[in-house]
Amino acid sequence: MASKPPAGDPVQDAPQVAGPQHAAVGLSAIGHTLRVAQQQMGVGRAARTLLKVNQKDGFDCPGCAWPEGDDRHVAEFCENGAKAVAEEATLRRVTPDFFAAHPLSDLASRSGYWLGQQGRLTRPMYLAEGSDRYEPVSWERAFAILAEELGALGSPDEALFYTSGRTSNEAAFLLQLFAREFGTNNLPDCSNMCHESSGSALTETIGIGKGSVSLEDLHQADLIIVAGQNPGTNHPRMLSALEKAKTSGARIISVNPLPEAGLERFKNPQTARGILKGTALTDLFLQIRIGGDQALFRLLGKLILETEGAVDEEFVREHTHGFEEFAAAARAADWDSTLAATGLRRDEIEQALRMVLASRRTVVCWAMGLTQHKHSVATIREVVNFLLLRGDIGRPGSGVCPVRGHSNVQGDRTMGIFERPSPVFLDALEKEFGFAPPRHHGLDVVRSIEALRDGKAKVFFAMGGNFVSASPDTAVTEAAMRRARLTVHVSTKLNRSHAVTGRRALILPTLGRTDKDVQAGGRQVVTVEDSMGMVHASRGNLPPASPHLLSEPAIVARMARAVLGPASTTPWEEFERDYGTIRDRIARVVPGFEDFNARIARPGGFTLPHAPRDERRFPTATGKANFTAAPVEYPEIPEGRLLLQTLRSHDQYNTTIYGLDDRYRGIKGGRRIVLVNPEDALELGLADGSCTDLVGEWKDGVERRAPGFRVVHYPTARGCAAAYYPETNVLVPLDSTADTSNTPASKSVIVRLEQSPTV
Repeated sequence: MASKPPAGDPVQDAPQVAGPQHAAVGLSAIGHTLRVAQQQMGVGRAARTLLKVNQKDGFDCPGCAWPEGDDRHVAEFCENGAKAVAEEATLRRVTPDFFAAHPLSDLASRSGYWLGQQGRLTRPMYLAEGSDRYEPVSWERAFAILAEELGALGSPDEALFYTSGRTSNEAAFLLQLFAREFGTNNLPDCSNMCHESSGSALTETIGIGKGSVSLEDLHQADLIIVAGQNPGTNHPRMLSALEKAKTSGARIISVNPLPEAGLERFKNPQTARGILKGTALTDLFLQIRIGGDQALFRLLGKLILETEGAVDEEFVREHTHGFEEFAAAARAADWDSTLAATGLRRDEIEQALRMVLASRRTVVCWAMGLTQHKHSVATIREVVNFLLLRGDIGRPGSGVCPVRGHSNVQGDRTMGIFERPSPVFLDALEKEFGFAPPRHHGLDVVRSIEALRDGKAKVFFAMGGNFVSASPDTAVTEAAMRRARLTVHVSTKLNRSHAVTGRRALILPTLGRTDKDVQAGGRQVVTVEDSMGMVHASRGNLPPASPHLLSEPAIVARMARAVLGPASTTPWEEFERDYGTIRDRIARVVPGFEDFNARIARPGGFTLPHAPRDERRFPTATGKANFTAAPVEYPEIPEGRLLLQTLRSHDQYNTTIYGLDDRYRGIKGGRRIVLVNPEDALELGLADGSCTDLVGEWKDGVERRAPGFRVVHYPTARGCAAAYYPETNVLVPLDSTADTSNTPASKSVIVRLEQSPTV
């Protein structure tokens, strides 16, 4: 029997702390997975559901976007994927009676963990202006409210249409189509907060804003550099790929301010040897200071240039542009400034160089540790420089590997969820649907918050996600949301965003990945794109959590009919009835999706074209891969301060909190902790276990404070600290963003730690 949700909100600021672990997964992960699955789903339902996760005839995990190989294990999921599935397939339900018992003021006082544990939403709910309580509403009335508010806007650009990564290709395509037919490119999405820096850098340097490697490339690599990423918690199935590469002879360099258990040793739960002994993954751990990665890769570039025969001169000559300018900048790099920026020793960098020079095929993987700094775009350009020198793009077993987080976040962008669409995409949309889409750029996440704050945006519509908790500068974001006339959230479960509303609010409950989707045209499938450009079908197998749910494509189609009315010639009813008709249109608008319906019918789906990988053709402005020569930057840390990075615990995925433990880091029963190097703590007078407030320091002079954090002495890089988000998002200023990409700089926040009373 599945358990009930927690009756009260558990204390999150009094954790038990042990030392960090040095291996990930193994029997403890199996036990935890089974326990969570049983609590949420019950034994029988758990077995039926988990055995369909990431299978060719099943559904795509609603967690991360890591790809599946052709030969799949019967249990093709990780611990955190199982948690994501369990919370969606839970037997717990949030009914109108729940909202009657919990006014908005009560919901606003609850933790994100408590809200998420209540279960699946079952009915459309409406918060009227001046009310403190959501009440059930019919779908017809909900869409009428939307049409009323959108129709009253002075301009379509006063509306914002946000998309989370969980949204299917079909729903994302419909949402961007509706927004543009309505008249706006205001399509902020979760990419703006995570891998936008990757897309910006890669589009400029290689001509396409996606990674260039396949799963097979990882398996074939001689050297894999994992920078600013924690696969053990955020992408656990990646550990299997790293293990396979290791058994084939690959070497691995980990570049991270924190030691991470999964990169130390992987105990593969699918083999007896893995459970008993595991595989040591990292050959060299470079414990870099936060934000020092650009300096590291620049110096490695200099050292490659100085090594006879190390540069792939033919590749550089035939396929690249800007080499001389880059080479001049790289030769100016010096050891002293690099060691200061990185906190590394000279012998560590020299050892990394030897491993690079010994490799014929190198892959660089990265995630948020590289993308969320002021100089993130320049850093990723430097990664590209490093690979171009050795000809490691467009060669099997080598390339760039930005590891996307949320499932289908990459697919949403492919489908046109972008505030700055290309003229080519808009031309194709206009030709196919016969209306003139807006050509001016729309608003990304940060600019959307500013528009709400300044009264320039009045309606906020979110397709999935937890916008309030995911966004920076929490107090500013919440105040901005409350200025809206209407906030709308298409959701499967409760989260903080439902409690921070505009004057009016709607919660529109939707089908999840695990749910069977039957429309007038029969049983439907949706599609997703993984982190490596593979597109495949996803088919839910469970009865929907409520008969009152609509699918995401149905919600968009009905909203469009209500808002656009008979003036729209787009066949919205047809799209709702049969998603195959949506895919027919995608095939004519988005390159690479020709014969879309036929190709997803094949088990495993298909791979999208990638010119740099497939042809060594680089569709940039120069027609070649571009070297760049940006000045090297890294954060300066004032005396008596620390540089804070926000991160996930092992018991969360993005802003979804599954539990209050961070098993691999030795934290149990709490989230309000700050990890501090013992030597830094000694200098600052911070005893292990003492209570402190984190106070952000930013050039605007505004004090941003996160109170009541337990100090944990931890082997972080000197001068650096770490704490969980969303609790620390309050410390990230809205205007502290990456150059070019405008991504919040959540990995480099200058803080001072002030002792506070013991909690």
